[in-house]
Amino acid sequence: MVTDNKNHWENVYETKNPDQVSWTQKKPQTSLDFINSFRLGKDAKIIDIGGGDSSLVDFLLEEGYKNVTVLDISAKALEKAKERLGNKAENVKWVVTDITEFQPDETYDIWHDRAAFHFLTTPEQISKYAEITEKAVKGFMVLGTFSKTGPLKCSGLEITQYDEESMTAQFERGFEKIDCTTEDHTTPFETTQNFIFCSFKKR
Repeated sequence: MVTDNKNHWENVYETKNPDQVSWTQKKPQTSLDFINSFRLGKDAKIIDIGGGDSSLVDFLLEEGYKNVTVLDISAKALEKAKERLGNKAENVKWVVTDITEFQPDETYDIWHDRAAFHFLTTPEQISKYAEITEKAVKGFMVLGTFSKTGPLKCSGLEITQYDEESMTAQFERGFEKIDCTTEDHTTPFETTQNFIFCSFKKR
């Protein structure tokens, strides 16, 4: 299963540019707003799950954050991000792994995930993810997934849709919900995808 997933994503990032994939954002404003709302210092340890070649890391570095990690199943995606960042890439930790097999060797003040969690579709994968966050997060978490009115698939793969209640329920053992908001994301193809974003505080 993991190998299939890995091959799928390596192929996506090998063959497509940012303007050819639906999740591309010029500026991940909602994510940045949530991250800044926690009012942590620039030394806060932040991990971006499924960050791929997203530009969130660029904006975090620009804002002065010093401890940023980007995790993705696709080595190719992270290579693209490193190329884009040039020398700045040396200031980032890069982790290539499937999130359900992630064994962090440190804890994080902020765990950010836009559009990775919703690719987990079995109860085992979802509970494994929740388990990892309970161990790895010591501060806050931001999750963005397709909402109940969003698409049923992404990149040809089935996803799990969430609303405020179902997302809160998945993490209530380890986290207290702070806030949820929905957002219409306009893709590079001018289609609209409805997302739900929720922020959580570690209990």
